[in-house]
Amino acid sequence: MDLKGRHIHLAVEGSTGGTTIGLHFAADTIASGQRVLWASTEMPNPARFSQLFEHLSLVESSRFHAMNFGGRFDRAIDALLEAATSLPSVGLVVLDDWCEASGRIPKNSLEQISRFASETPSHVCILLISKGSVDASGATDDPIVARASDQMKKNGYEIWRLWRTKEGPYRTLDCAGEIRALKLEDSGICL
Repeated sequence: MDLKGRHIHLAVEGSTGGTTIGLHFAADTIASGQRVLWASTEMPNPARFSQLFEHLSLVESSRFHAMNFGGRFDRAIDALLEAATSLPSVGLVVLDDWCEASGRIPKNSLEQISRFASETPSHVCILLISKGSVDASGATDDPIVARASDQMKKNGYEIWRLWRTKEGPYRTLDCAGEIRALKLEDSGICL
């Protein structure tokens, strides 16, 4: 999947593999010779990380730069912007669980995400991963909706959604209207 320069907001149903998709994209980006910046309040599961990165050499894996963000979100964005513009060959920046799991995304966070999109080099893909929600109003039959989708679209983000299709490892990934059936395996994602 060509991610170059794309800005993606991935809304996921809880515990369906959003972090796995981010790690899969990260491993692919690193295998192509680029760097990955990963920011989250919690680092990815070490066992899952090892599974998805096992085909990469130790040198290649060193192009994965992780930071734990907590406290002021604007400072985390500043640090990511500094790294994205000063490190060579950054191809992907992932912000995993970058906002609260439910409720409205705070206006300040949306402003920082907008600033991040506008100040990040144009060739870098930004992947935001957050929990989606269910539309209780009945206005849609979609199994999951992205919070703040109108604001995200306005700021240049594609809206992707991930949900459990049935029990087991099967998922549906909606890539801005293009539906893909996925199966999550130890080695990554199978289409």
